[in-house]
Amino acid sequence: MKRREFLGRAAFGLGGAWLGSKTFAAVAVEAPPQFSATDMVTLGRTGIQTTRLACGTGTVGFNHSSDQAKLGIQGLADLLWAGYDQGLRFIDCADSYGTHPHVAEALKRIPREKVTILTKSWKRDAKGVREDLDRFRKELGTDHLDIVLMHCLTESDWPKRYRGAMDVLSEAREKGIIRAHGVSCHSIGALRAAAATPWVQVDLARLNPIGAHMDADPETVVSVLWQMRAAGKGIIGMKILGQGDMRRRVDEALKYALSTKVLDAFTIGAESRAEQADLIRRIAAITV
Repeated sequence: MKRREFLGRAAFGLGGAWLGSKTFAAVAVEAPPQFSATDMVTLGRTGIQTTRLACGTGTVGFNHSSDQAKLGIQGLADLLWAGYDQGLRFIDCADSYGTHPHVAEALKRIPREKVTILTKSWKRDAKGVREDLDRFRKELGTDHLDIVLMHCLTESDWPKRYRGAMDVLSEAREKGIIRAHGVSCHSIGALRAAAATPWVQVDLARLNPIGAHMDADPETVVSVLWQMRAAGKGIIGMKILGQGDMRRRVDEALKYALSTKVLDAFTIGAESRAEQADLIRRIAAITV
């Protein structure tokens, strides 16, 4: 082979290798997105940054009890600490779950400034909400609450009906007692009202692919949540596993929650370290 021919072929080979690397890079850029439970996300326009997965404490939560509360104060505190140790920075609790003492115990080992605490009040009047804010901070052992929601709204006219309670939460945000306020809804009318109400900064919405324990069918709910997202509201998903109805279809449920692209974060209540670690692993394995 002549020297000139050899050099030409060598140059072609290098060019092919270069083109191959560029092609590989393009494919990598276009690969389906992957997620992590510990991804840091921003909740709408609140400025609050926290992890994609929240440690839920209210599976079947009502009447100051829940499946997580039944683990006992130390048991649940240890589970929340394990979540923190794995990178989770979001804790979802509520007065009706009875888990404030459990979270307070966990905060003895978790730096308060490193985690986002979300809690909820059933009170619907100004006096009741004001009293709850004082009591919640004492129960949780903290001088401020990151997110406080009006819990389980069902009335489509709630923005007019509960204006007094809303004003107290607005005042608390202005004073730095809370960082953001919003609602959790348990009817499609209440959810639509939340989407149309500028006061709502954060919404906790029920969402899963089979419509279990939801405000309406998944397609309808997602359409309303897109309206919320367009308005800059932070959206946190709940009932991701359909309150246990999708325990045998966890990957399907998680993939759906991530593929809608409408949720900033979501909360799931693990009941053991093994369940918590399994959720984190499954989320990392999903591509959409």
